[in-house]
Amino acid sequence: MAPLQLTPIKASTSATPPDEYEPSQDRQAEDYQDDDDDYDSQDDEDDDGLNRDPDYDDGPLQSYAHVQRGQAQGASDSNMRHGFAEAYSSEEYLTVRPGSSERTSFVVMSADIFPSEYPVQALEKSYFLYWTETRHERAGLTKPPSSNPADHKIDWRNRDRIRTAAAVLVVCLRIGYDPPDVIKTDPCAKLECWVDPHALAKDKAMERIGKNLQSQFENLAATPKTRYKQYLDPPIEDAKKFCTAARKTAKNERVLFYYNGHGVPKPTPSGELWLFNKQYTQYIPVSLSEIVAWLGSPTIFVWDCSAAGNIVTKVQEFAIKRDAELAKEAAAAVAAANGHPQTPAADGSFPVPEAKPQIPTVPFRDTIQLGACLAHETLPMNPDLPADLFTSCLTSPIEIALRFFLLRNPLKMGQLDLDMLLKVPGKVNDRRTPLGELNWIFTAVTDTIAWNSLPRDLFQKLFRHDLVVAALFRGFLLAERIMRFYECTPISVPALPQTHNHPLWDSWDLAVDMCLAQLPKLLDHEKRWLDSLPPHPLMMPDQPAPPQPPGPPLPYEHSNFFSEQLTAFQVWLDQGAVSKRRHPEQLPVVLQVLLSQAHRLRALILLCRFIDLGPWAVNVALSIGIFAYVLRLLQAPASELRPVLIYIWARILAVYENCKEDLLKQTYPPTRTADLSPYTYFVNILHPSTNSQLPVSNVSEHRAMCRLPQVERV
Repeated sequence: MAPLQLTPIKASTSATPPDEYEPSQDRQAEDYQDDDDDYDSQDDEDDDGLNRDPDYDDGPLQSYAHVQRGQAQGASDSNMRHGFAEAYSSEEYLTVRPGSSERTSFVVMSADIFPSEYPVQALEKSYFLYWTETRHERAGLTKPPSSNPADHKIDWRNRDRIRTAAAVLVVCLRIGYDPPDVIKTDPCAKLECWVDPHALAKDKAMERIGKNLQSQFENLAATPKTRYKQYLDPPIEDAKKFCTAARKTAKNERVLFYYNGHGVPKPTPSGELWLFNKQYTQYIPVSLSEIVAWLGSPTIFVWDCSAAGNIVTKVQEFAIKRDAELAKEAAAAVAAANGHPQTPAADGSFPVPEAKPQIPTVPFRDTIQLGACLAHETLPMNPDLPADLFTSCLTSPIEIALRFFLLRNPLKMGQLDLDMLLKVPGKVNDRRTPLGELNWIFTAVTDTIAWNSLPRDLFQKLFRHDLVVAALFRGFLLAERIMRFYECTPISVPALPQTHNHPLWDSWDLAVDMCLAQLPKLLDHEKRWLDSLPPHPLMMPDQPAPPQPPGPPLPYEHSNFFSEQLTAFQVWLDQGAVSKRRHPEQLPVVLQVLLSQAHRLRALILLCRFIDLGPWAVNVALSIGIFAYVLRLLQAPASELRPVLIYIWARILAVYENCKEDLLKQTYPPTRTADLSPYTYFVNILHPSTNSQLPVSNVSEHRAMCRLPQVERV
């Protein structure tokens, strides 16, 4: 394709502070899953597929719990299955149902309800309640659930996850020059990374934009393992260099390739995007097939440009073609090695074998892509929106979500303006501040929407394997909601179901509304405090400014989002039907609530009630990512958490006995004492002196459950 000439134009004119042992929502995967890479565990079968005796008739008792009992209390340990040791005493009415002689089955009943048909017998023995009730085995299903383990098991340990190790940020703006195939409105969107490129000199504007873009990506997922490199208006000659350098840095890990094409023509339907020549006088096309080959696999692409659908489609085609080429080369190399054995030369040496083609660990067809719009669409030009609306949704979701809310509610413009939205007090990683709390709620909302909309394996791949990929897809859910409002459809590979109308977005709007209602008061409070500070002494220009003293607490009323979601979860536990094994929608919120000391105990108690529904509930809880949190909470010194943590761990170990190995790993920091390790947590509770440290009446039962994690040290 012939190069295009550049045409110059004129510039247009609630959370409560967490305790010191709480896990971090941004680093939980990094903290614990590193130790899981070498973890060898065997998949355990569910108890969900147990078949019921066809001769066993529920009759009028079908609405009551039918309990299949284990061995009596006097049985030997070798024959007794470790259950959760809830003993029924003689105060309860237990009886053997007539016609069930082949099974040791007991039914909880009342003499007032069944006065004559079923005689009540008081049993002197105690029977242990295991996960073999009807609700555990069948949950009221009329047909047995699938016996295929793939239908129930999820690799919640994420042993095959791949991190993003290197990132290439390509920005093609060429400030002052509009591409020939785009006709912009007047006025039109102009902000790039929240910087007005026409308010500064061209060089300084590009430098500021690149710096802000890299900062937004770095704050997206707080992991130091990803190395970001920005390339501002790069010439075509540098494309291969920075792509191959990124693959060399990442090795077998994932590479992020970000492309901002707001200053170049649209991608072509034949699969070409545009860069510049060295003199910046021509647009030069570069084939996507070359970029795919240079970057290798695995890779995640972010395309912020008009007609991004052309790129997404062609990258998929080139990826499939590249996989076929590598497979053919590998087969040819194997055939050549088997059919033509090497013979020594005259001097006795062997010829150097040809290098075998390198097969990537992840096929090219599994490349992840995020595109701003379809092939026939153009990016929004609303002057109230940033020009890089798609990038803003991905890398600064809170700022653009506040702006979107205010633009849709013009009645609030009397007290607020768009510039105030960039001044919300606080830090993103501090949940005690307004900005941090909004980010916390946003994470919970997007994770919950994704978990309730995506297949389990796809959710694990996109939201649990890699922190960078998870953060980008959270922003993509927001982009789908915002950009569809402006008649622009974001596209992704793998494709996601539509989530822009999910009802949980209403809860997010309520949290945003409550925050913005307090914003004028918060900004006024912050301004009065800054005015009260003494003026800074005179300093040299190159001397850094002294740090500001911490300000007084903000008069901020925290959101009740999490408490309301916990209440909804409690209603599901009390009233929800478990007959169809439908999981509660609020379960990902419970995971985020564990980060807050204020709601942690309530969340753990509700989690205990949920996993008590059976092994299927344990699998669901582990698939959402609860394991790393409850493992870290074993380091918390709070005595009120001990009973619920013992309860949760007893049920996890009943389903996954190999999790005992995790309790032997040293997950606590080296500066801490050994008595805070996961293994000794249960050992210390078994000590007689700790009876008073368990705030429950049935201390003996909790001490008995502490026997489950005991394993022999090697």
